[in-house]
Amino acid sequence: MDAILLEYAWVLLVLIVLEGLLAADNAVVMAVMVKHLPPVQQKKALFYGLLGAFVLRFAALFMITFLVNFWQIQALGAAYLLFICFKHLYDHWKKKSQDEEVEEKPGSGFWMTVFKVELADLAFAIDSMLAAVALAVTLPELGELHVGGINGGQFAVMFLGGIIGLVIMRFAAQWFVKILQSYPSLETAAFLIVGWVGVKLLVLTLAHPKVAILDEHFPHSTPWKMTFWIVLLVLALGGYLVGVRNKKKADATE
Repeated sequence: MDAILLEYAWVLLVLIVLEGLLAADNAVVMAVMVKHLPPVQQKKALFYGLLGAFVLRFAALFMITFLVNFWQIQALGAAYLLFICFKHLYDHWKKKSQDEEVEEKPGSGFWMTVFKVELADLAFAIDSMLAAVALAVTLPELGELHVGGINGGQFAVMFLGGIIGLVIMRFAAQWFVKILQSYPSLETAAFLIVGWVGVKLLVLTLAHPKVAILDEHFPHSTPWKMTFWIVLLVLALGGYLVGVRNKKKADATE
């Protein structure tokens, strides 16, 4: 029994780190989406975004056995994250490629911004719970209780990991807004990270048993996991270094 509890504690620790990283990605998305709003509306939009993330993650947690059977849901999440990434990159390139300076288009209104944030939350909720299931199902079952088709002990680990991830997101979102205001060029790096998470969901979709374009075990393989986290780290670190360099240049010209 002690060995089983130690195994549960270890998986919970790994899941907390994983959920924390995914929560940070989700916080980045919320930060870049609300950045154009006035400060008071930013706080309100972040509140609704966090509330939506809370509701959607726990809805996904209870419905995960249903969601796993529908690769289309994963595909929609991947498509949305990739869409907002490529749209930002295209708009940014289009703006830079124009010879004459054009007036920047106003961002979406408050409620449209909240709607977009909630769509992103849905994609991240699916990704988060799929990652949690992949870890939790490796644990031995505890007791006879089952929740949403998942053993009660495994469900408890997923639940705790999700709660801690949301707490991290709560504090990370406002911090990222402040960082993006100080280093505007970090916004592109943030959207690249969003796109990379979309690629991760796409890989899960292609490896779904009903699609079977990729091997079913590939998304959980060590090479792919290492590739995903290394690229994510490079994008984050590269974006930070470029942001610092651009801020120094801007300060020097003032």
